[in-house]
Amino acid sequence: MRRSKSILALAVTAVIIGVWLWQFPPRWWLNSIKPVDLTDPVAAGKSIIVKYECRECHLVGEDGNRLRAPDLNNVMDRLDSVSIRLWLQNPRSIRWKTLMPNFHLSDPEIEAILSYLSVLNNQSD
Repeated sequence: MRRSKSILALAVTAVIIGVWLWQFPPRWWLNSIKPVDLTDPVAAGKSIIVKYECRECHLVGEDGNRLRAPDLNNVMDRLDSVSIRLWLQNPRSIRWKTLMPNFHLSDPEIEAILSYLSVLNNQSD
C-alpha cells in the first residue's frame, strides 16, 4: 500500500514537471532540447525561418506575406538586437495582445535568426 502511494506520488510529480516544461519552458531547458549548429549562423537562421514558417505572416527576403505582419527585411534598422531578442524569447511579454505565437525559441535559434536578419538587412542597403 505504502509503495503504491509512493509510485503514484512520483508519477504525479513527473506529470506536473512534464507539463511545466512543455507549457512554460525555462531558457536552460530550451537551450538543451533545441541546439543549433552555429558553424554557419546565417544558414541556420534561414532554416529556422523555414522550420517555424515565419513567411506565413512576414515578408522575409523576397518571399512571404506582405500584409499580415511586419516586413523583416529591414528590421535591424528599425529595432536594436536586444529588443528583437526579447521579442523572440516571448512576444507576449513585450506586447500582451500580439498575434505572434511564442515559439519557445532557444538562445542559439535566436542568435541564428538575428544573423540571418542582419544579412538581409545589409543586402537591402
